[in-house]
Amino acid sequence: MVNRQITLAARPVGYPKESDFRLVESQIPVAGEGEVLVRIIYMSVDPYMRGRISGVASYAAPVNLGDVMVGGSVGRVVSSNDAAFQEGDIVEGFLGWQDYAVAKGRDLRKIDPTLAPISTALGVLGMPGLTAYFGLLDVCNPKEGETVVVSGAAGAVGSLVGQIAKIKGCRVVGIAGEDRKIDYLLGELGFDAAFNYKTTGDYYEKLRELCPDGIDVYFDNVGGEITDAVLRLINVKARISICGQISQYNLEKPEMGPRLLSMILVRQAKMEGFLVFQFADRYNEGLRQMAQWIKEGKLKYAENIVEGLENAPRAFIGMLRGENVGKQLVKVSDS
Repeated sequence: MVNRQITLAARPVGYPKESDFRLVESQIPVAGEGEVLVRIIYMSVDPYMRGRISGVASYAAPVNLGDVMVGGSVGRVVSSNDAAFQEGDIVEGFLGWQDYAVAKGRDLRKIDPTLAPISTALGVLGMPGLTAYFGLLDVCNPKEGETVVVSGAAGAVGSLVGQIAKIKGCRVVGIAGEDRKIDYLLGELGFDAAFNYKTTGDYYEKLRELCPDGIDVYFDNVGGEITDAVLRLINVKARISICGQISQYNLEKPEMGPRLLSMILVRQAKMEGFLVFQFADRYNEGLRQMAQWIKEGKLKYAENIVEGLENAPRAFIGMLRGENVGKQLVKVSDS
């Protein structure tokens, strides 16, 4: 019995390559005092991980060369030295890209597998869901009848943001990078309009066509030229939530663009960056509401699952290139 782990082998230049990661084997760890040993079933790959492997200081410490890749996981407790957890419990935590992990009990969240598939603890009922909930409702405070634009709209966060905006009575316009994603947004999720940025020549003209009354709320997952186009169309007192800048993460040189902060001034708008962790004391509120909306049929979610820990780098790279619809997961084991 060994513990397979994916470690960082090299700092990526541009888009990561599979050779930037290494599959290694180690002994299965042993839980110490107050710790829990978990066998991982599902693990998450997310855009923020790109920043963690760049070596540049950010809101979280970078992954060092040779370290196990960071990431959220769901798994089953194998052994426990914390009275709050028993063998067989399903838990979620930042356990990394590996078969087995040890964590302090205080760093784990117990999951009830009877309420929803356990994979949802990494998506709609986990960090992406909470990011969508607080990033839209608290940062942007959308009002009925307003126009909300979402970039990265078919991803794990964006797809939920658009649906929450619809629940709040807004008109929602989504931006994504494949026709099948546009069909998903319009046909499955109920967006009012959407367009494929890869086949659209002029973002500004397309947005002006789809948002004839201007843009009141923008949930930004991508940055770059799309955000430049949105800023030209914001209304007075518009609110902009900066969740991610995925179009910039893999650039070898910073992208130059129009300087449009004057639009924030002229439109008396608010642009705010946020991290989901700042709402940690309200996670239960967000999870209860998201679960209720799912139960009521108001909120749908999609998962894209790749089998095998060894395929995690491929899944990660594919996610950065926009190959997934909804939440990208890796299935590590069956139980």
